[in-house]
Amino acid sequence: MSFSLRLILILIILLAVEFYFIKKITGSLKFINPGISRKKIKIPLTAGLIFFNLYPFLGTALWIYARATQNDAITAPENWLLDYFIIFPFWIITLIIFQTLIYFLPIDLLKLIFYPLYKKYKTIIRKYESRFILTVAAFFFVYVPARVVYDYNYVSVRPVEYFRENLPAELEGFKITLIADTQADRFTDETRLNNFIEKANSTDPDLILIAGDVITGTPKYINTAAEALGKLKAEHGVYSCVGDHDNWAYRYDTPRSRREIKEALNEQKVQMLHNENVIIGVGDTSKIAVSFITFTYSEKIEETALDSLLNVFDKEQIKILLTHQPRPEIFNKAVEKKYNLIFAGHTHGGQLTFLFPFFNPSITHIETNYVKGDFWFGNTLMIISRGLGMSLAPVRYNSTPEVTVIKLTGKKN
Repeated sequence: MSFSLRLILILIILLAVEFYFIKKITGSLKFINPGISRKKIKIPLTAGLIFFNLYPFLGTALWIYARATQNDAITAPENWLLDYFIIFPFWIITLIIFQTLIYFLPIDLLKLIFYPLYKKYKTIIRKYESRFILTVAAFFFVYVPARVVYDYNYVSVRPVEYFRENLPAELEGFKITLIADTQADRFTDETRLNNFIEKANSTDPDLILIAGDVITGTPKYINTAAEALGKLKAEHGVYSCVGDHDNWAYRYDTPRSRREIKEALNEQKVQMLHNENVIIGVGDTSKIAVSFITFTYSEKIEETALDSLLNVFDKEQIKILLTHQPRPEIFNKAVEKKYNLIFAGHTHGGQLTFLFPFFNPSITHIETNYVKGDFWFGNTLMIISRGLGMSLAPVRYNSTPEVTVIKLTGKKN
């Protein structure tokens, strides 16, 4: 499907969802308060709709202009007024709408399934339904923006302990700090980056590994990202694999994008490695082996090359595979080769995760079930970092940024 058709489809879906949401809210208001005038509902509703749709309207107009002038370099202006009065409100309201609809749709489905019963007791059911709809809407009108602000400003530190029998004394208590998806851009600026870096350094790590995506896009933020990551401190170094967005600084020049990011990181003593192995010596005899595997939308390692890289290690006490996307093609092979740890990012921990009983859905679930946290495959532990940055939407919702600290131990609790 072409981008034009996808854009039209998205706009149609957005308008349909808006219409459904408005119908549910206005219908409930009128049922609870039959005497309310149409004018009292219509005026704020019309103003709200115009305000809400400014962002998609302006974005579509900009895209049409770029296509008409054949200038793909045209982007939206970076302006705090645009951010705080147009972009952020649009995404927050969109989240409120979709979050509430997750609760509204099952009600309509149940009414359809049990229509004869609903028809018989319509007045009573409508009374409780209207109260429920307005209560849910009121709750999420408060919760959603509060949670977005929290997830934008706060970074959690998550400790994980990895037990390995016969772990050498030199590796006892060795700490590996995993971060991912810093994605420096206009929304993940120096303030957010520095807060994230301070959290990582506060864990007093022996080794720091980055699961890719140091920028979001455009070369403008390469140095910003590199300078921030250069402040990371670990006795045994700071290393990164290649992420999706590390290929997209220059939209049609992947090699240049990766080269400039790698050079900027190298200047800050951060190594970005592409399908390479590194052995890190700890003490006199202990070794930690790390395989840096590139698996992105732009480039995927071939199976023969992957086998070749993962067959190298034998006597190392700890074997780690670091990649960007948590794909079965990669982690199944690592499990087969008896790697101890697998680290990945990419998912942003679900970035936009909706609240619902028993299951919290996220768009990320369309791509993978390995969204965040720890996954055991026998003795192999895979950890998916929630990371820091954002893509597509400039907000996070129910996905607090994360620094993960993995402590090696040979002592069972």
